[in-house]
Amino acid sequence: MVENIWREYHKQLLTFIQKRVGDPSMADDILQEVFLKIHCKIDSLQQERKIKAWLFQITRNTIIDFHRKSYSKTDLDEQIIDLEDENDPKAMEDIQSCIVPMIKSLPEGYREALILSELNGLSQKQLSEKLQISYSAAKSRVQRGRNLLKEALNQCCSFVHDSKGRIIDYEKKVSSCKNCQDNK
Repeated sequence: MVENIWREYHKQLLTFIQKRVGDPSMADDILQEVFLKIHCKIDSLQQERKIKAWLFQITRNTIIDFHRKSYSKTDLDEQIIDLEDENDPKAMEDIQSCIVPMIKSLPEGYREALILSELNGLSQKQLSEKLQISYSAAKSRVQRGRNLLKEALNQCCSFVHDSKGRIIDYEKKVSSCKNCQDNK
């Protein structure tokens, strides 16, 4: 059965892995690891008609394991919300449900700057005009607000990034985040 799966799906799985890893030789290694897991876990497949979803879940988990090994703990970049989890749209909602309360908990100047720029879509130039502050002061408030938000998110969650720095997985540190506890 594993041989049939290889014939039918290995090209799709390899392409899927390559898009998330970037290194072709590493992608080949991950694909081999995926098929080892498939071989070991084939008996756990309960519904053969759901084989494709099962295969891609194993592949996705193997890629995440690879990134966890590569990036034991990396900084969260400015693209905080760039989650790449096709099977779990709830993941994006979870993060977003934490971000707004975190922004609201920031000191007033930073909170206002982030709400107006990040949530309401004002440019930093428009922000400076609305708040009647200099353009450089507006840029500084947004940048400092982002850094405070980034620190709050890193205290709340552990993030796993792909080779391009995009977030592909996260895990809540529930005991340390009041916002996440409120949003369960």
